[in-house]
Amino acid sequence: MSARDRDGSGRPRNGRPRDALGRVLPPGSVGEPRIPDDLALSPDQFLSYAQELIDHDRPFHAHEVLEAAWKSRPQHERPLWQGLAQLAVGVTHVHRGNPAGAVALLRRGADHLRGLAGAPPWQVDVEGLCGWAGALADDLDGGAAVAPTRLRPALTTVARR
Repeated sequence: MSARDRDGSGRPRNGRPRDALGRVLPPGSVGEPRIPDDLALSPDQFLSYAQELIDHDRPFHAHEVLEAAWKSRPQHERPLWQGLAQLAVGVTHVHRGNPAGAVALLRRGADHLRGLAGAPPWQVDVEGLCGWAGALADDLDGGAAVAPTRLRPALTTVARR
């Protein structure tokens, strides 16, 4: 058993290369460029960057952007960023052919977001995302095939281009 990769502060980090869907590749492989954990972006920039990645069928990378927000933004914002990151991982699981994992993450992400529905921050379409995640999870749970366009949710109610 090998020692787990750690960053400078001793936190566990997996430094192994990954494919486009975030799957770990063998040591020495050339993988996809990683999104740094220490992105210093505004909430709007995090959302725009994640949306761009989702729009280009890169949900794992969108998850990394949203996870960076989750780790760097104030504690009271954690349910937002955690919920959005989990939705992106849910889409990643669909791409990986893991419907059970997708259903679990889509529902968990929507649960984190539901508490924000009354006052959604930064024009995040919390209500729309929760409805989208629930419908997609129900379809996957029922064995329905999902069109690729259904895997590109709009994070906000305002188009960011």
